Amino acid sequence: MRPSPRLLLASAMASVKVMSPGPMALLPPIYLYRRILRAHRKHLPSEMRLLGDEYVKAEFRAHRTVENPVHLIGFLTEWQLYAQKIEGDSWAGEKLDPGKVEKMSDEQLAQLYELMKAIQKSGTEGQNSGS
Repeated sequence: MRPSPRLLLASAMASVKVMSPGPMALLPPIYLYRRILRAHRKHLPSEMRLLGDEYVKAEFRAHRTVENPVHLIGFLTEWQLYAQKIEGDSWAGEKLDPGKVEKMSDEQLAQLYELMKAIQKSGTEGQNSGS
């Protein structure tokens, strides 16, 4: 008996579903926090590591009392994606996603601007001391 094309397609689709990764499991906050600090230690230059560590500590401290599950899941998801990028060394020179920037609140945009200024300031200080 010859298999029908429909059965062949169904079996092929089933094998694709098995091979595709499922949704990303979120790490608990403390494990994610430690993973980010380890990634900073391993993959960032010392001056960027200090800035990154301070920022991560402040963000996790500020979100410690968040009770809204949607905000918490969004927070943990973005930080987990950040950790994966840092660990993969694919982040250097990458631009921010315009869609994410559009969704940011005024407070988040101000925070992003302050972070940009701190990075630029540390970059110019490094150039001045290296000359």
